[in-house]
Amino acid sequence: MKAVAHTVIRDIDDPRYLEDLTLEPPTLGAHDLRVRVEAVAVNPIDLKVHGRRPASAEAPVILGFDAAGVVESVGAAVARFGVGDPVFYAGSVARSGCNAELHCVDERLVGPKPTTLDFADSAALALTGLTAWELLFDLMALDDDAHSPAGPVLVLGGAGGVASMAVQLLAAFTDRTVIATASQPDSAEHARALGAHHVIDYRQDYRDQLAAAGIDDVAAIFSTHTTAFAWENFARVIRPFGRIGFIDDPAPLDVSLLKARSVALYGEGMFNRSVFATDDMIRQHEILTRIARGIDGGRLNATTGQHFGTINAANLRAAHRHVAAGHARGKAVLSGFG
Repeated sequence: MKAVAHTVIRDIDDPRYLEDLTLEPPTLGAHDLRVRVEAVAVNPIDLKVHGRRPASAEAPVILGFDAAGVVESVGAAVARFGVGDPVFYAGSVARSGCNAELHCVDERLVGPKPTTLDFADSAALALTGLTAWELLFDLMALDDDAHSPAGPVLVLGGAGGVASMAVQLLAAFTDRTVIATASQPDSAEHARALGAHHVIDYRQDYRDQLAAAGIDDVAAIFSTHTTAFAWENFARVIRPFGRIGFIDDPAPLDVSLLKARSVALYGEGMFNRSVFATDDMIRQHEILTRIARGIDGGRLNATTGQHFGTINAANLRAAHRHVAAGHARGKAVLSGFG
């Protein structure tokens, strides 16, 4: 099968950063679907794995986690999908990636592809959708008014991939006021189009800007970029017994700032269910199914940004560089192996 992998860890500016290879197809496990990959999306985790996972000519590392494709074969224990089913998923960081013509993934991590989207737009949804849903609803329980504090939610990075999904999910599945952050007019307009009621500049004082919008404080904060400046502002605008969730890997934070208001802190790791093989792995199948229904029902929209062409080493390196620049709006996607 065709695959894109690395055999040596190289700088992203090196043309040999990724290589086009021909490899043996993956072995099917009992709970696995073997998927013929039609499209993939690139995430920051791809770059992190490239920089830390040793590789060699004998053991090349295939990156990629977001994928959409068609089930080619199924394992003996598979009960939810059959050959020919179109699917989308984010897979597991502990297994070989999806930048290959054939990829094996546990069916409990897979959802039915939205019928109203093509494969590229579907591939862009899984990791961001799962990350946003798990933090908002599974951890902070912001869709459960009986078990979470009422009030507005602040979403940092309102135009980014995960934040774009967070804004949409809050707008579609809750009645909460949503405040997004942005620094540029086009990013602010994008966040409003996704469902944000207000947009503030993340570089300026949060409390002053919220007050100007008639908002005293927020019940929850969804953070994609937990900087020292942001953290100080969080402590000033979060209400007593509020909730703060983060998806990034921040520098050490002074959590004592939260104690005076009894604020709960949550860290989201989308791959934790698959890496630790938790008893509720099936939850990701359930979430992706809900997201697909939300797309097909017109409640959610695709978050695709730029399409980088067919799946090959040169195009994937270009997509990685785009993501590494840190200013991408929406997801970088590629489709087909040419």
